[in-house]
Amino acid sequence: MRVVVVGGGIGGLALGAGLRRQGHEVTVFDRDTDVTATGGYHITLHEPAQAALRELVAPEVVERLLASASALRLRDRDALWDRYGRVIGFGPDLSGDSGVDIDRVTLRTLLAEAVGDDLHLGRNVTGVGHGKDGRPEVYFSGADPVPADLVVGADGTHSLVARHLAGGRTNTPTGIVGFSGRTRRDYLGACEQQRLGLRSGLALGPRGMALYVGFLDPVGNAVLDAPELRAAVTTGPTYIWGAMLPESTTDSLRELRAGDLQAALLTCYRKRGWSERTLEVITAASPHTVAAYRFHAASTRAHDLAPWPAGRITALGDAVHATPPTAGMGAGAAIRDAAALLDHLRDVTDGTTGLTVAVSQYEAGMRRRGSEVLTLAMKTVGWIRATDTPLGAVATTAATSVLAAAHRLRRRGPHGGMPARRDR
Repeated sequence: MRVVVVGGGIGGLALGAGLRRQGHEVTVFDRDTDVTATGGYHITLHEPAQAALRELVAPEVVERLLASASALRLRDRDALWDRYGRVIGFGPDLSGDSGVDIDRVTLRTLLAEAVGDDLHLGRNVTGVGHGKDGRPEVYFSGADPVPADLVVGADGTHSLVARHLAGGRTNTPTGIVGFSGRTRRDYLGACEQQRLGLRSGLALGPRGMALYVGFLDPVGNAVLDAPELRAAVTTGPTYIWGAMLPESTTDSLRELRAGDLQAALLTCYRKRGWSERTLEVITAASPHTVAAYRFHAASTRAHDLAPWPAGRITALGDAVHATPPTAGMGAGAAIRDAAALLDHLRDVTDGTTGLTVAVSQYEAGMRRRGSEVLTLAMKTVGWIRATDTPLGAVATTAATSVLAAAHRLRRRGPHGGMPARRDR
């Protein structure tokens, strides 16, 4: 079977690697000229995503991934802070969690190596359709169409393939703009290193402003202690953070880059009363890592996803169920889509009819999976947006102050003085 994959992000590369491993003829086209030219948060892969990857790539690739990933079970418990950096709560114990965090650049590089020569960079797809023989085709500017038995759109939030199938866009902006960056832990002062700890967390303030701080250490917290296999671009304890602001307040930031964007972002937070210690992780970031992007989301209702009849053109990942990064599960869902599609294609033997049935079965499962992940991600989006009203701002300020005071009292223990326990 000849399959053309449009898009070389995480999902497209995972599918390409799986198809190649299973012996199909596959070509992955991506407009990027460098697989390392990608930003965003680090990626969390929970057990279902890891299991899917084991179906898609060879065991040696999985070993390199685990040697380049940071184990959630070795982190301290996640924290929730207010805008002043005061603790208002902790997440669950992670000591039994099998999830891993990995740098997006590292994962994309490992998957690209697994796809090998079947990945064609610098190829900008301009359209999809069907040729005179009824087979799907992929179109380019100034080049001949490429025919296939199956075309899969893995081209992200602004998917050309999904728009072709749906007859319009498949997601909408959430009203939040994200800003991401990387800060080495040793760039922070001793007090802030201690406050943040070896954990991820979220600081929440009024007026729709939040700051996620993700902890990544694929050396000290390596899932698999095999330095000779390590391919991580992150070489020590690092915070990969994501600032979140209402889109209505970010117009002046959209044309800025690097250090100018970093400075303007800090100004926005300071105007809303965020403390300097909470903002130190942004202040100390490497300016060239700071970038902005809008949060988009598809419908949380399964029946709204992939609203087209099954055929020999389909899509996966954010092309169908665009997911804000607030659940940390978007990339994992795309990988699971890829594994599910590959599984349904495994036994196809009777051409067009068999392919259509396989795609129909895949899309049914993909709708359910996408709906589940979107529902989780949009809970946090809704929580952040609820603070962006006069009443929500007052309620957030009051609630976080009460929670911070209650946490301090718990830490003092029943008789005051030393803390009753250490939060991990």
